[in-house]
Formats: sequence, structure tokens, C-alpha cells
Amino acid sequence: MVMLTSLVSKADLIAISIEYRLYPEHPLPIAYKDSWAGLEWVATHSNRLGPDPWLNDHADFGRVFLGGESVGANIAHFLAVRAGTSIGFAGLKIEGLVMVHPFFGATKELDKIIEMYKFMYPSSTGRDDDPKLNPEVDVNLKSMVGDRVLVCVAEKDLIRDRGLAYYDVLLKSEWNGNVEFYETLGEGHCFHLFNPNSENVGPLNDIIVNFIYQG
Repeated sequence: MVMLTSLVSKADLIAISIEYRLYPEHPLPIAYKDSWAGLEWVATHSNRLGPDPWLNDHADFGRVFLGGESVGANIAHFLAVRAGTSIGFAGLKIEGLVMVHPFFGATKELDKIIEMYKFMYPSSTGRDDDPKLNPEVDVNLKSMVGDRVLVCVAEKDLIRDRGLAYYDVLLKSEWNGNVEFYETLGEGHCFHLFNPNSENVGPLNDIIVNFIYQG
């Protein structure tokens, strides 16, 4: 939330943060379902007749970005893919995705990550046959909405390799968009949350803001 507030101030944009129910009380996939319901709610405003008058009056539904950090980035990807195969989004132009330290499993300490994910998502195998962990096996990837994706990773992040793999998958896929890559050196997973005063937070914010406005 600290980073989101900073981006809103710096980029002069409107941000909608979706609060989804959390495990262990609410195991996955409930977070995906809640997030999808949130995106559908946003879409009801695209005709300027939605339930929130302020959004009706001020939001630009012709330039929408999905994004998140860690698992939030994973969910943002899921939403973009599902939106590409769904109806009801004609008035909502999802221009791109901002993926900050995206969680798609791990290559390091794999057994621990699998165990953790299966605890979070009991019906998942926790392995690469699950499209939510491995977009490469998702038959709907080519339908993902958005013309641009920014993938941000951190050098010392345990899941850095999976973020890089996600970037490579998009490059090689049938999805017809452009993907950009940015790596923060010397930092770990979501460092901007744990150390908001890091000298590397500013450059990361700048990359995101420039990405959003370059179109």
C-alpha cells in the first residue's frame, strides 16, 4: 500500500486496491474469485453509470492497468487472461500489466514453496502443471488482454528466476503484445515494502510511472 500511495501521488493516477479474503480462513482460489468480482465491479462504471459517482466522473476507463506485487501480480495476470476470454468488458480498455516481483512458484527451495502453496491452495498440485503457477501451460495465455507488460524482479529475490521465466514465456507466446523487463540489483523480494527508504525504491517507481505513461 505504501508503494501504491507513492505511485498515485507521483503519477497523478487513480488506483483501486482490491481487498480479497485471505488464507488460512479462506484458502485459494477465493482470492482470485474476489479479485475477479472487483474487476467486474470496476467495469460497471465504464458506461459512467456505475455505483460509485466519483469513479463515473473521474476515471479514464480507456486506459486501465492491472498490477500487483508478489501474489498480487500473479492475480493480476490471472485477471488479464480471464478478461481476454470473457464478455462484459467492452467499455474497459485494459492497456497493460505492471508485475512487481511476481509469484509463479520458485526454483530455489522448491519443496518449501510447493508445501506453502498447497497449504494456501489445497486443490492445486503446487507444481508446473498448474496454469496459475506456470503460464506457459495455460491454453488461454494468447487471449490475455493488454498490449504491454512490465515485469520487475529483484536480484536477491528467491523467486527472481520465475519472474524472468514469466518474461521469457510472454516473449515466446502467441500473445500479441510487448513485454519489458527491469531488475533491481542488490535487493530482495518486495524490498520497497520492507525498506521504503531504500535508494532503489525511487528508480523502481520511476520505471513504473514511465511505463504507464509511455503509451
